Order: sequence, then C-alpha cells, then structure tokens
Amino acid sequence: MDKRIVITGLGVVSPNGVGLDNFTNAVKNGTSGIEYHETLKELGFSCCIGGIPNVSEELKRNYFTELQLKNFNSSGILYGCMAGMDAWKDAGLSITDNTDFESGTIFGAGTSGVEKFREAIYKLDDKKVRRLGSTVVAQTMASGVSAYLGGILGLGNQVTTNSSACITGTEAILMGFDRIKAGLAKRMIVGSTSDHGPYLWGGFDALRVLTYKHNESPETGSRPMSASASGFVPGSGAGAMVIESLESALERNATIYAEILGGEVNSGGQRNEGSMTAPNSEAVQRCIKNAVANSNIEAKDIDAINGHLTATSKDFTEIDNWSKALNLKGNDFPYINSLKSMVGHCLSASGAIESVASVLQIHHSFIFPNINCEDVNEQIASLISEDRIPRNLIEKEVNIVAKASFGFGDVNGCLIFKKLQQ
Repeated sequence: MDKRIVITGLGVVSPNGVGLDNFTNAVKNGTSGIEYHETLKELGFSCCIGGIPNVSEELKRNYFTELQLKNFNSSGILYGCMAGMDAWKDAGLSITDNTDFESGTIFGAGTSGVEKFREAIYKLDDKKVRRLGSTVVAQTMASGVSAYLGGILGLGNQVTTNSSACITGTEAILMGFDRIKAGLAKRMIVGSTSDHGPYLWGGFDALRVLTYKHNESPETGSRPMSASASGFVPGSGAGAMVIESLESALERNATIYAEILGGEVNSGGQRNEGSMTAPNSEAVQRCIKNAVANSNIEAKDIDAINGHLTATSKDFTEIDNWSKALNLKGNDFPYINSLKSMVGHCLSASGAIESVASVLQIHHSFIFPNINCEDVNEQIASLISEDRIPRNLIEKEVNIVAKASFGFGDVNGCLIFKKLQQ
C-alpha cells in the first residue's frame, strides 16, 4: 500500500483541441471550442451552442480501420478510444498480439451510443429487428468504451466502465489509483468520455440549466465565476491518463507528468440542502478535507484549484465550500480556474478532460486563464481576492493542483496532483 502512483501518458479529445499538443496550446491561450449549432435551433433548443471536438474523417482513419469505424456510431466510444490510444502511445507503450495481463482500464461514460439507440428504437417500431445490425449491443451497452479500448490495446487486467454523472472521470482516476496501490495491476488507463448531440443535451435544455443568452456569440457563452453567468454550455469529448507505479515508470525510463498523491469520493446522501441536482455542502467540504488529508499535505500547499465551476448560481457555493474546507480566503486562497470557460461542461467526460488540463499545468509550469470572467461575481470577490481568479495566462512553477468534480446524485470527487519529487 506504500506504492507511489504517477502519470506517464496523456490523451485528450476536446472541443478546443484534439491531441495533446493542440489541447495544451488552446488551454494556455484561452481558446474557446464553443460553437453555434443550427441543428439545435431547428429542434427548438433554447441553448443553440455547444462544444464538439473537431474530428475529421481523415483523422479517424489515423486511429481505426474501415471495419472498426463501422462500429463507431457512438461519438463517445470514438472519443474515448482515441484519447485512450493517444495516452497509451504517449506513455511509450506498444500494442502487441499478446494479452497484457498487467494492464487494464477504468474508463467512464454517462451514456453510450445515444444516436445508435435512437436508430434501433425506430427500426424496432417498424418491426425491422433483423436490420439492427451486429454491433448495436456493443455500441449501446454502458461499458462499450472500455470494452472497445480493452480490445484495441489487448488489456488483460480489469476492464471496466464506471458511471457517476459529472464526477465520472475523477472517480475513474481514483479507482485506477486504488487498484495499482493495492497491487492488483501494474498500470491502468483511466479517464472518461461523453457523447455529443441533441439527444443527450436535450434534457439539460429542458431543465433550463443551459444558457440561452449567447447564441449570437458562442465563445462568450460559458462564464464560470462571472456576474453575468447564465447557465452552462454543453460539451463533449474524452480525457485519458496512463497511470502506473513509480517503480514501473522508472524501470522503463518513462516520462512522468505528475504524481497522484490521493483523493476522495463521497456523497451527500441527498440530505439537508443536497438533492439530485444540488450538492450537500457538508459532504463537499468533507470530500475536499479528506482528499487533502489522504494526500498528506496541508491546505496551504495547494498552488491551484481546477474547480467544477459550471457557470451557474452554484459557483459561489462551490468556492465558499473550498474556502471553508481549506480554511483559506482572500489573498491566501489558491489560484482557481475552470476549463469549462473554454470547452463547456463535457458532462461525464469533464473530470477526465479537466484532470488532463490540471496535470499539464504542473508539467509545463503555467496556470491557464479563466476566459469570459471580466466581471467577477460580487459574492465570490467578497470571499477571495480577484487576482486569485487569473484572467490571463500565468507562467510559474506549479507544484500541487487540486481537482474536484461534483455531480448529479449529490456525489463528489477530489484529486490531488503533485510535481514528482524523488
């Protein structure tokens, strides 16, 4: 149980950058990946903007055979496999004809193959069940992404999909961390993915939690911590990490992006002010405190927080919870940012994509800017200094980053990443 766990590979398919180099440049430069989508308007959406990764047919063929592509009607499976394959390659690992019993994956998803499922329903209604095809089960089962990724890479250890709403990616990383820590695997690919499109996003539009004020200016629509925030912007994509023991990484002279010190997941039980859609603040604070304690650091050691921060009325509540959990405020509070200002809320993929961004800050020594936050929310500004909310890129050494996610069902996850010190 004294194993140290490090990150040796990263992969990302994001609305503002597909591939690690493109994503890193976009994050540093504050590049938005939010665009207007006419299809949403035609379907009567109030919010007609969203974040969809730019994955061309040509790019797909750099990853998959024509036969494999026939299986990828699910955008979530496509994104997840691309991110996982990139992370595997980035870690310096190869694909062989043999089963790798020391490596596995925990790769989360919220849904799988929504478009394929819709197509299947119509064919059943038309009594054309024999035309459903041989891949409909694999594309619509919840574990489709981990099953496909495990097959592509030949993974022989645990191959699992977790699903816990917006904390899915954060939880997957911690689950893989625990498995290696327990000596049950040598390395794991961990991360999460999310489909895109109206059949996934429609429920959130109906809930009236999406912004409808920025259809004419999509890049300004996602406004975490802003006084003019008016709801979140939906996004999609996938993020992935290869994690392994420090001993394993050193043995093969791998690049080490950061160390995972620890973390915590919990639930508020939908009690007190907690509900299906709102967090129980006591549980959030417990999650943060326990993540810090489990990582054997002190609150003051944290250089930056990559928050959940979705651009809703709950942004202040989240920062208030961070302040109380860490017992820090004003100028003592760490820098805090939200990747959602650039990519929107990528739902089940958010924790993984945002964790990749967190680790990049450590590896490349920068703190990325919060775009669309010229007008900081007054409640937030009364609690922490405005310069703790960077509006421009800050280039400085970053030692420890805390990453948190809070999701539907009153569930919470928090991770602590640190620059490796041997």
